[in-house]
Amino acid sequence: MKGVILAGGAGTRLYPLTQIISKQLLPIYDKPLIHYPLATLMAAQIREILIITSPKDHSLFRELFGTGESLGVSIDYAIQDAPKGIPDAFIIAEQFLAGDSVCLVLGDNIFFGPGLGRQLVQYHNVQGAQIFGYHVSDPERYGIATVNSIGEVTDLSEKPKKPDSNIAITGLYFFDNSVTEFSKHLSPGKRGETEIIDILRAYHAKQSLQLEILPRGSAWLDTGTFESMNDASNFVRVLEERQGLKMACLEEIAWRNNWITTIDLVNLASKYSNPLGDYLRILAKTK
Repeated sequence: MKGVILAGGAGTRLYPLTQIISKQLLPIYDKPLIHYPLATLMAAQIREILIITSPKDHSLFRELFGTGESLGVSIDYAIQDAPKGIPDAFIIAEQFLAGDSVCLVLGDNIFFGPGLGRQLVQYHNVQGAQIFGYHVSDPERYGIATVNSIGEVTDLSEKPKKPDSNIAITGLYFFDNSVTEFSKHLSPGKRGETEIIDILRAYHAKQSLQLEILPRGSAWLDTGTFESMNDASNFVRVLEERQGLKMACLEEIAWRNNWITTIDLVNLASKYSNPLGDYLRILAKTK
């Protein structure tokens, strides 16, 4: 199982914030947005990761994470020349995937929930496609899954004007190694991009699409607007201040996964003369 983060796109909905820098490098409270999807992959015990960026931001992501060695992971980078849709990520990643199954997470999606990482490990050997739903009050903004009384997907629709379901499809997907070939045979839609929902329909047609609804107490934040970015920052700030724990702390996840040693953790803490450094040093004394 390998991981892919799609962090390309022009981010035009967030101009002027994103005129000179990727949305995924903007702060969500105390860390860049890209930290959150990377934390999701790391919590799911995925160590080989590809970050797909736009050409102008490529060097900034590489400067931020390097090879990933300090976090006990291996990070590669690739460029998406223009926004061509989510399925294009699988074509770009074909050589990186080398026939393995893949977990794709969108670079502007934040997931939070008790035991979420451990829950995701079970999909490492996915057969077909595994997607995740989340109950929302505004389903017309999202790709929507309709399910029957036993939780089977009966229909998929993209931003329906009159949705018959409030189960949004989140930006976290597990696919077997068929996904690249499915992607190659898609045609662009009205936006000039290929659509992830067409891949899901292809798996659904083969009766190999599974949906799990994220449980109550979980949070899924899609930071595609000014309001949702601010909401996400406030969510993280309140959570961290109330609990005294860091959300999406990459160093902590690597350490708890035993990918780095306590000495490594202390060395990473020395980079930060701020509350994050203090937090890491306190962690190092607890084990």
